[in-house]
Amino acid sequence: MSETVQLRASDGFDLDGYVARPEGEPIGGLVVVQEIFGVNRHIRSVADGYARDGFLVVAPALFDRYEKGVELEYSGADMQKALSFVPKLNLNDAVSDVAAALHWVRQESNKKCGMIGYCFGGSLAWLAATRLHTDVAVGYYGGMIGKFKDEQPRCPVMLHFGSQDKHIPKEGVDEVQAAHPEVQIYWYDADHGFNCDARSSYDAPSAKVARERSLAFLKQHLQG
Repeated sequence: MSETVQLRASDGFDLDGYVARPEGEPIGGLVVVQEIFGVNRHIRSVADGYARDGFLVVAPALFDRYEKGVELEYSGADMQKALSFVPKLNLNDAVSDVAAALHWVRQESNKKCGMIGYCFGGSLAWLAATRLHTDVAVGYYGGMIGKFKDEQPRCPVMLHFGSQDKHIPKEGVDEVQAAHPEVQIYWYDADHGFNCDARSSYDAPSAKVARERSLAFLKQHLQG
């Protein structure tokens, strides 16, 4: 079952949150953090999938600060529009909006809560782990994580990267691993966006293994 709720950030800004609910008592709460394409069909499907696995899920609409209802595809004019948001992004605002989603899902579930993010959201998952009170964080191909490698995670973290991803230098990820040997980092023979079945870079075998690892990791740290 899905619905849209209003989330309120610490500065008073209201943003939408797409909510997917499990069929029974939730294992825990989970915030799904978008790519630069908004809370589109893919992100909603990710949220729905984790709800089927037993989590109460919310996906905050982080682009509501710039334009309401952003839902973009992965090519053509939509790709250009998505890229146009990048110079506008304010990471502090984004972290605040993620915090609002985390607060909502923690209050609603009354359980431990975690974070999983993709691309832009992957970087935000790292910042949530270092700056917010989340019990676990998973990030897929977060290109900005290396810039914040000196920040110390406050919870268990798992990161996924594609070895063919030209957007994210391996050296930067290696620096993250050296600074934080406790962080679980996995590499896949895949390109950027390999988890998204709506992208040409989708790699089904890699996506399957990464999701299995992510699901087990989330359950390990959120159950009980």
